[in-house]
Amino acid sequence: MLGRILIVDDDQNMCEMLENHLKSQGFDPSWHTTAEEAFSQLKHEKIDVVLTDLQMSGMDGIDLCDRVVKNWLDIPVVVMTAFGSMETAVTALRAGAYDFITKPFELNMLTFTLKRALNHRSLQEKVKKLSKLVEQSKQFDKLLGESPPMQKIFDLIARVADSEASVLVMGESGTGKELVARALHQKSSRQAAPFVTVNCAALPEKLLESELFGHTKGAFTDAKSDRKGLFLQADGGTLFLDEMGALPLILQPKLLRALEEHYVRPVGSDKEIPFNVRLITGTNTDLESAIEEGQFREDLFFRINIIQLTMPPLRSRGSDILLLAQYFLEQFAVQSGKHVAEISKSVAEKLLSYHWPGNVRELRNAIEHASVLARYEQITVEDLPGKIQTYRNSHIIVDNDNPSELLSMEEVERRYILHVLKTVAENRTLAAQILRLDRKTLYRKLRHYGEKKSE
Repeated sequence: MLGRILIVDDDQNMCEMLENHLKSQGFDPSWHTTAEEAFSQLKHEKIDVVLTDLQMSGMDGIDLCDRVVKNWLDIPVVVMTAFGSMETAVTALRAGAYDFITKPFELNMLTFTLKRALNHRSLQEKVKKLSKLVEQSKQFDKLLGESPPMQKIFDLIARVADSEASVLVMGESGTGKELVARALHQKSSRQAAPFVTVNCAALPEKLLESELFGHTKGAFTDAKSDRKGLFLQADGGTLFLDEMGALPLILQPKLLRALEEHYVRPVGSDKEIPFNVRLITGTNTDLESAIEEGQFREDLFFRINIIQLTMPPLRSRGSDILLLAQYFLEQFAVQSGKHVAEISKSVAEKLLSYHWPGNVRELRNAIEHASVLARYEQITVEDLPGKIQTYRNSHIIVDNDNPSELLSMEEVERRYILHVLKTVAENRTLAAQILRLDRKTLYRKLRHYGEKKSE
């Protein structure tokens, strides 16, 4: 259905004629012969457009229009007025009517007018959602989303932001872990102090130690002066250590000691310097699996994992994908000066079916790519990156009538376990929770399968 149309006319024959026509055009119409009855329906049901006559006994079309606009500003009202009654039509427009059509009218013209009103309603809803996203982004430092998983994230941020407890932010690359850390900082009592961040995977071991703890002049070849480390640079504020799974084993006990004692010892110094920092860490790897494999210290894990917050992958956030896409599109339209305003239905279907391994970061890049190539006011499928255009969702199919193609129970289990692992970015702890297996059982099954890649 194109949309729900509420017809209001004291001529029942007119109502029935309009209802039949609008149904044939793909609308979902209903009607009343009094404005009072129509207003009552509006209180209890979602209506997209009101189509009302002006001259009616009791509450007339002008009064109905005025009451609709005051109570539901986003519902467009189209008024029907007798030929030559331009003064009445102008009065209706002043009362807030979206448009008017004069009787007798061509039914095709009525259809066109109602479709325009529906597009206007759709645009208003889109603007409201984008405005809500913008306000939300201010509150949560550019974190956007309306889906239940993101609402849980916002709730957790609000509840733990002003705590001094260490927070471990888990999630795939591109899900917004640093944005969570910034939001926690901005909503805390430390917001006026520094927010300092470092990616542990981006620096070599020797440089990372100096970066974290600082160094003295002459501590190593290039140390030409004393330098404060990030712990001291963030003093009074928040330090975000991303990619904790990449922290070298040799540095882990030094970090643990600093966190336990609230002192750092710069490289080359025998003096310890106190600091006051709220620590937030991020990882896109399964640290519990790393502990099992001897790659991460369990005592350090317990120290940084007081509060755990897991960012959902974009593919699990439903219509957030389209909200974010529209938000990015509006941003790029402003930057480029191009009038690319919306996403076509076929593009929306592609965006929703794609698996987004790069998450929000990949979506943003895809929309920028599409907005650059767009030739019209709408993004088309041809404007999207090739891998999104040609993507075909894969499913584990067990419903097959060909006996020769039926799978053994062990093979079904193997494929499903590997599918779950792939979906959660190889996070074995999370996969075990989803599968309701303990980690040791999952590891044993993976060893049995030879940890083959899913087909």
